[in-house]
Amino acid sequence: MKIRMIFITSALSLFLFAVSSPCGAQTAPPRSSEYLLGSTSDVDSPAEPIPVAVESPAADQSGGPPTASSTAQDDQWHFALSPYLYFPGAHGTVGALGRDVGFKASAGDLLSHFRFGVMGIGEARRNRFLTSIDLMYMRLGDNTALPFPNLLATTANFTANIVVLTPKVGFRLVNGERIKADFLTGFRYWYFGENLNFSPSRLGLNFSKSQNWVDPLVGGRIEAALAPKVVTTIAGDVGGWGTGSQLEYQIVGLLGYKLNPKMTLQAGYRYLYFDYQKGGPADAIVKTALSGVIFGVTLNLK
Repeated sequence: MKIRMIFITSALSLFLFAVSSPCGAQTAPPRSSEYLLGSTSDVDSPAEPIPVAVESPAADQSGGPPTASSTAQDDQWHFALSPYLYFPGAHGTVGALGRDVGFKASAGDLLSHFRFGVMGIGEARRNRFLTSIDLMYMRLGDNTALPFPNLLATTANFTANIVVLTPKVGFRLVNGERIKADFLTGFRYWYFGENLNFSPSRLGLNFSKSQNWVDPLVGGRIEAALAPKVVTTIAGDVGGWGTGSQLEYQIVGLLGYKLNPKMTLQAGYRYLYFDYQKGGPADAIVKTALSGVIFGVTLNLK
């Protein structure tokens, strides 16, 4: 009788253990739940979806909201080069000795006298600190025959060199996944050089003159992603305040299309104005606005 009771008790214990084992397997948490997205446990039971930690890199790949790691600082230098073509028209006022005259030249007029140019922006950034330099150099020229060759010369050759150099440093105020905003400060260096030569040269009529000045600047830039491959940029600055120009300012609007992570095509509009006076009201006065379309490409070098 005792042997039968021991046998029944042992069989009942084995039965209860066999029934309870699958339940325990279903409730046990998987050891890889922090790293795998949508994985299941090793048993064939219909387990619930496994949660993924917020820090998991797979969260960004799944199309979900960006995590904090997408905008984290990486302590690395990043470099970009943006060559561009600027086709401005010009209008304004020039004067001296109390007299002035207005002028206007279309983008086609300047392009017909264009001889050479170099235009581009280089930028370096580390975390939230950045620096950039914008160089715009244009050389214009014309060669015209004179109507009175027997009096002075047969031809007149005119060349004009324009250099606008703008180095800046800045700080990234907003570094989000879809929007970025930078504060920038620096200065803009202006150089205008004119040469007028007669051929053959007689009576010392050749002429050469140049002007240059520097204006401090403050400004900013906002970049916003409109779509996965479309980004818009709005930038501007203002300066002068009597140090070189009485006033100068710039406004730029660009629309870009990302061909790949390393290359973005851009097109937009640029307006650049300065009011320069040398000395008093009787001296040289130049008020000029350059405005026109701009095309470029941004290359992310690192």
